Amino acid sequence: MAMECIATLPQRFNENTTKEDPSIFDAKLINQQSNHIPQQFVWPDHEKPSTDVQTLQVPLIDLAGFLSGDKFLVSEATRLVSEAATQHGFFLVTNHGVDEKLLSRAHLFMDTFFKAPTCEKKKAQRTWGESSGYASSFVGRFTSKLPWKETLSFKFSPEEKSHSQTVKDFVSKKMGDRYEEFGKVYQEYAEAMNTLSLKIVELLGMSLGVDRRHFREFFEDNESILRLNYYPQCKQPELALGTGPHCDPTSLTILHQDQVDGLQVFSDNQWQSIPPNPKAFVVNIGDTFMALTNGRYKSCLHRAVVNSETDRKTFAFFLCPKGDKVVKPPEELVGGVFSGEREYPDFTWSMFLEFTQKHYRSDMNTLEEFSIWLKNRRSF
Repeated sequence: MAMECIATLPQRFNENTTKEDPSIFDAKLINQQSNHIPQQFVWPDHEKPSTDVQTLQVPLIDLAGFLSGDKFLVSEATRLVSEAATQHGFFLVTNHGVDEKLLSRAHLFMDTFFKAPTCEKKKAQRTWGESSGYASSFVGRFTSKLPWKETLSFKFSPEEKSHSQTVKDFVSKKMGDRYEEFGKVYQEYAEAMNTLSLKIVELLGMSLGVDRRHFREFFEDNESILRLNYYPQCKQPELALGTGPHCDPTSLTILHQDQVDGLQVFSDNQWQSIPPNPKAFVVNIGDTFMALTNGRYKSCLHRAVVNSETDRKTFAFFLCPKGDKVVKPPEELVGGVFSGEREYPDFTWSMFLEFTQKHYRSDMNTLEEFSIWLKNRRSF
């Protein structure tokens, strides 16, 4: 995700910027006031959006076929997933079982929040170091290469015993009764994504030759993140990026796109697009799952571009293990035909999350930088 064309120096946090610049990114206001976007949203020439981008060939995985137990369909699904995850880490799942009405409502309710006045959105303002809440670009967090987007993120955990509804409860606490239906929709959506993610990790386990229950059991008590992404129109889309080049530090990302192009993946030394497919979810491997596979499956560089014609909206469910669970590959992926060496040190998701929230801006080198940071910390 040759790398010369996109390599960047590690982006460190400035922990003081949050206090110094509490301003809000308002794309509509920027577009009205000037024909030029502010300099902090302009990306370096070597990272600016490509004008000639081909379509990435990603397989369509029939999830219902895999779950049916039919030997041919299971074999085909595991083969296709293994090829994609080894090459670039992206694939599509169809026949996923998620209610189409729920998907429609989830897309519809996006405008309820992102088209609301700034004062409404600020009720859910994300505080520095937290993974839940509203963020308007990275204004106040970084001073350059800001993404042209707004996000609303929710922590999610399937805590059945405590009957906790983390998404709904967050909305109720931060935004009040007017957003009750909004909270219900995204609570239901997060629960559907949780169910889907556990099916997908079964498939990934089988494709790796690991017991299909191994990763499902590892992630059953997950502490994940649901994120709503809103990419407004941009007067100069050739200068900006909705999301800069990065690898997801999480385990899996399950993305649903609206009808607007924007997702691009760096594969075979070039940027390629993954067009929207309303019947499918885009799934990609994250850094944490790459560590769980001892580097066999790839966490690939990707980004989001913007346009001057229309807004773009997506939902991303980031599957993450429970915070205190030790991330290490099963023995089958270390010994045997493999070198017997570990690619990455043991770590917990809470350690990695802290690193990405407080010490490092996610890019193509996040896992490697984290491994170095972790080893240095443990040497003291």
